[in-house]
Amino acid sequence: MAQSGAGSETRRARRRRARRRAPLWSDLLVLGVVGIVLAAALSAGAVSVYRTFYGPSAFVTRYLTLLSEGRAADALRLPGVALDTSELDRGSFRTASDALLRRAALAPLTDVTVTSERPEQDATAVTVRYRAGGHPGTSTFLVHRTGWIGIAPTWGFAQSPLAVVSVLVRGSDRYFVNGFEIDRRQVAAKGVDAPPLEAVPLLVFSPGLYAVSVKTAAATASGDAVLADKPLAQVPLTVQTQPTDAFVEVVQQRVNEFLTQCTTQQVLQPTGCPFGLTVQNRVTEPPVWSMPTMPTVSLEPDGAGWKIPPTPATAHVKVEVQSLFDGSVHEFDKDVPFRVDGSIQFLPDGSASISITSPDQSPDIAPSD
Repeated sequence: MAQSGAGSETRRARRRRARRRAPLWSDLLVLGVVGIVLAAALSAGAVSVYRTFYGPSAFVTRYLTLLSEGRAADALRLPGVALDTSELDRGSFRTASDALLRRAALAPLTDVTVTSERPEQDATAVTVRYRAGGHPGTSTFLVHRTGWIGIAPTWGFAQSPLAVVSVLVRGSDRYFVNGFEIDRRQVAAKGVDAPPLEAVPLLVFSPGLYAVSVKTAAATASGDAVLADKPLAQVPLTVQTQPTDAFVEVVQQRVNEFLTQCTTQQVLQPTGCPFGLTVQNRVTEPPVWSMPTMPTVSLEPDGAGWKIPPTPATAHVKVEVQSLFDGSVHEFDKDVPFRVDGSIQFLPDGSASISITSPDQSPDIAPSD
């Protein structure tokens, strides 16, 4: 009986020790799971910190943040933004003006979000989504590692994010890009000798919205814009201006003065004038010209300048003619229809040259008229 009691006591002791061991293994298992979760969290946090502060996406975000804050000079100083020799040899990059690489020419850039980051050959392609000047856009930038600062990597653009907008404005040498004034003659590679219909290449930051407007005494234009959303892209932008009312009034005044001067010439064919007569008989008295009503002119685009389209007009002449056949004398008092047109070109000093011509031949006056 004593042995039986001792055996029972032993079994109970074993069960108590087993119960004490079971919580220990459970605790160790829980601690192990917690350790794994913490390690994963730390790893994810490290990746997040790396991407946010030290990775290629962070570098691209830094560049876009500088643009959104208008810090053009700081953005230009980032590694890889300035064009290298191979990039300068692309298209019109070598002759492009850097006049727009400044704060005053930047449009608002907001809602910047990195959407992807993937390896591409020896670089990393970072794709971002944004709104440029209120317009949605997406761009991809190539970034490569340039070195280390301690344990932190440094980055630079493997491909410059600059682009070229080639601007051709018809009807004005001066215009505004995002509110910044440009004079074509000052930024063109050939200066004042540049052909007026040759587009002017202008370096710009990408991404960016670039809107061209014109507001001069002679011409206006608004609403023409392009989105430069690809690094090293060459984007054309052609703008056709419209003449201002004040400019049309000036041209109208010049036409009136020109035709009035023509009427002061007491000859059948006023020199350099768009009207005249050919008489087959003898003129006994000098003709007298007048303009009962001045033609109302309009302006149309013509290359880099403007033209006056053929416009109907009427002059009036009084002339006394003696017939060579029978010696009779007739007084002609009649209207002489003609058409007036012309061209307007802007000179290097900014003034306008107005040339008035006529596509018509002078009418004949027959003896029976």
